[in-house]
Amino acid sequence: MEWIKEGITLADCQKAGPLDLIDTRILLMYVLGLSRIQLITQSEMQLTALQAKQVGDLLQRRYDGEPIAYLIGEREFFGLPFHITSDVLIPRPDTELLVELAIQHTPQNSRVLDMGTGSGAIAIAIAHQRRDTHVSATDISAAAVAVAQKNAARNVPEARMHICVSDWYSALAGQHFHTIVANPPYIQKDDHHLSQGDLRFEPTVALTDHADGLTNYRHIIKNAAEHLHPQGWLLMEHGYNQAQAVRDLLTQHKFIEVQSWLDWSGIDRVSGGRLK
Repeated sequence: MEWIKEGITLADCQKAGPLDLIDTRILLMYVLGLSRIQLITQSEMQLTALQAKQVGDLLQRRYDGEPIAYLIGEREFFGLPFHITSDVLIPRPDTELLVELAIQHTPQNSRVLDMGTGSGAIAIAIAHQRRDTHVSATDISAAAVAVAQKNAARNVPEARMHICVSDWYSALAGQHFHTIVANPPYIQKDDHHLSQGDLRFEPTVALTDHADGLTNYRHIIKNAAEHLHPQGWLLMEHGYNQAQAVRDLLTQHKFIEVQSWLDWSGIDRVSGGRLK
């Protein structure tokens, strides 16, 4: 950003430029290590040459569309701070519904599995809220598992957690759980959303199955009985138009009490059922 030059004040940084004011403030606070209050009370502070370059570079990257979470390496989810890298999806508010349902449907002193954990947001939020449970989390990406392990150490160091690399159930032979949750890649191949907004910067392997969007649900549901205790719940987030298809798959594989739950915007966001 050419208008960010040495000597510019914090106030002028926020007045000029094409970016949303909130984005500009977040990046200023990140580079300068200031709080929101300090950003106001020190509004006449002038940027040094190094600070101006750092701020300008980040503002340019944000202007080009790169998500704030990747720029500052941080995102809040379920009230907890999560370290975020380009190896994982950015946790979204809609996914908090899956956490809430898992908490509600998991009995005391039980085992929970989160598959395709990414940053670990779902598993860690459950472990943070339900200290009585043992939470396992898996991801096919070793880089994602490393991020999740870092977030677990940060947010729930005392929790009973195990995070490992696994292609869905492949590393879980002989293990059983009372609740299984998953937010698998569900965007259909060639969906135009993949080339828009934040999705352009997120890992493609975590977004799409390169098919009809239901490949991973078929596998998860088909093999769930081998890892769920009797009467255990399988709960999965999915796309806005996939609820019926996911419910049909659950019913075909002998799940009962099959249903979907609405997110805060009124969209069927999570579907699940209890193992018969």
